[in-house]
Amino acid sequence: MVNKDEFIKRLEKVLEYYGLSASAFADSIGVQRSSISHLLSGRNNPSLDFVLKILHEYPDVELYWLLNGKGNFPTSAKSDTPSQVVMDLGEQNQPETGQYSTSADYSTGIPTQKKPISRIVIFYKDGTFEEYKNERE
Repeated sequence: MVNKDEFIKRLEKVLEYYGLSASAFADSIGVQRSSISHLLSGRNNPSLDFVLKILHEYPDVELYWLLNGKGNFPTSAKSDTPSQVVMDLGEQNQPETGQYSTSADYSTGIPTQKKPISRIVIFYKDGTFEEYKNERE
């Protein structure tokens, strides 16, 4: 059985880690904002669907940690805040197909294989965000 009060504390840690307001978090996992409000106030219990949406959208959250408090959060013990990655998207680095790509080092937790970038989203601590789409697609 999941301890609701402890679950709420862990959920608040997730929000703090990613710098999200409750409403921005709700939007990011595709649930109604009132669902988060009711859950954080202790009115409602978390559903399985809710937990799965968190795990799908936030891979640094471990299921066992979220439900029972055992395990690690974030899963990668790199730092207390999410990594901020700056990628060079200059024209000189573009493959001939015109697709954006990047490479990085596994020591930073970022894959080294080249993949096309379809969009970049920057989330701000006030719950707002900016989205940049690859217009070449």
